[in-house]
Amino acid sequence: MRCPYCTHLESKVVDSRPSDEGASIRRRRECLECHKRFTTYETVESLPLVVIKKDGSRQTFDKSKLLNGMLRACEKRPVTFAALDRIANEIEQSLQNEMDREISTSKIGELVMDKLRGVDEVAYVRFASVYRQFKDINTFMSELTKLLEEKH
Repeated sequence: MRCPYCTHLESKVVDSRPSDEGASIRRRRECLECHKRFTTYETVESLPLVVIKKDGSRQTFDKSKLLNGMLRACEKRPVTFAALDRIANEIEQSLQNEMDREISTSKIGELVMDKLRGVDEVAYVRFASVYRQFKDINTFMSELTKLLEEKH
């Protein structure tokens, strides 16, 4: 690790601690040349996820877009931001754990609907209505009927 003060290439680790709830390691280092101390952070390198949209275009996965969609569905509902953030993190983690680096928006939408169904049924129906693009009241009613059948 190059010293930020003198640019010498050799340093020793003086202290290591977990950081960011275990997502990274904070290391205090001392330069073997100038003896000044500096901090580095070590994290696992994650490969970017690519989202394949309905029109075939590709974008890098953006958790904030996922979170914003869920926030709109949960507007004026008793669902905390912390719960939605946890769901977004769970979905991102499950996508990262898959071998495939390219994920369709339909797969992401299904994951969101599965999670929202357990948190708030109204938010689930709102999200499903936008995601599945209900064309008329009949498709909307068939989704509600499925939801009611699952409850019983």
